Amino acid sequence: MPVLRLALTNFRSWRDTVIAAAPGFVVLTGENGAGKTNILEAISLLAPGRGLRGAMLGEMARADGPGGFAVAASLKPSPEGEGEIRIGTGATAAAPERRQVRINGAPASANALSDYLSVLWLTPAMDRLFTEGAGARRRFLDRLVLALEPGHGHHANRYEAAMRARNKLLIESEAADPVWLAALEAAMAEHGAAIAAARLRTVDALAARLAEEPEGPFARAGLALEGWAAIDEAGLAAELRASRGRDAAAGRTLVGPHRSDLAVAHLAKGQPAARCSTGEQKALLLGLVLAHAGLVADRLGRAPLLLLDEVAAHLDPVRRAALFERLDRLGGQVWMSGTEPALFEGIGPAIRLMIANGAVAPA
Repeated sequence: MPVLRLALTNFRSWRDTVIAAAPGFVVLTGENGAGKTNILEAISLLAPGRGLRGAMLGEMARADGPGGFAVAASLKPSPEGEGEIRIGTGATAAAPERRQVRINGAPASANALSDYLSVLWLTPAMDRLFTEGAGARRRFLDRLVLALEPGHGHHANRYEAAMRARNKLLIESEAADPVWLAALEAAMAEHGAAIAAARLRTVDALAARLAEEPEGPFARAGLALEGWAAIDEAGLAAELRASRGRDAAAGRTLVGPHRSDLAVAHLAKGQPAARCSTGEQKALLLGLVLAHAGLVADRLGRAPLLLLDEVAAHLDPVRRAALFERLDRLGGQVWMSGTEPALFEGIGPAIRLMIANGAVAPA
């Protein structure tokens, strides 16, 4: 569902701003530090999770504001749909780390947002995805899964909550209540098995799509899951029971889907992504996101909303043209940012906005 209107209140550098948009391309240009990425981050919060920066809610309120912030949007249901859907999120000064969500004016859970928006993004910080720890790749993979299976967020939240409670019980109690431990492990097993299965479905489907794509300007990635191997619910429950002593000594849970990793390779070179050049890694990541966007469009009948922060600046003219053509063919809404309008000359029809001096104006 494309964003037709975006309103920011005391969010990051923005005091009170309204942006009118439309399906297709929305191009934000302006100097570094003008607030372009803040706008993209605000949109990313209209989906479950902590947004494209992964920041705490308290960090998002405007520094010289009254505390708290709000991000709201009006969505168009479909090309033929009537009316609009209103969604919003934010936090108050009284509870700066408690996220609030509203859909058409009614309170809702953050996971409910995935019924209306599938949001994917690429940012300069993600250039380190293949060389960072496994946690960053798991978060990236879970974002891909969530776009295809909205219920994934529910399982992830429940699993994390049960694991935190189990860790605390094992660490703080020399003789932890075995009945309570078993209940927590049962919850971890139920939701952990669902997480592992959804990840595997997404990786398999995306790997198959990438393998079928013709050679083009963006490198094709090979995908696999490594680390903890996915097993069924009963098997995970048994692993957790057997690992109680080790986990208590380690102060953390050593088995489960939070120990998995997404392995990415350059198919044409037969080489792990971590050993590829920086340029090859960028191309792999971009090709992966584009292929996933196409998979989402095929599966759900609508393309995800894409947020591409400073992506065009890293591409030569040939690859920029190929990117614009691929995105146009995909047919969803794409928000792109860059410092120079010239980077987007070949993009065709678009909403073009200039970000400067704390204001948004037509470019």
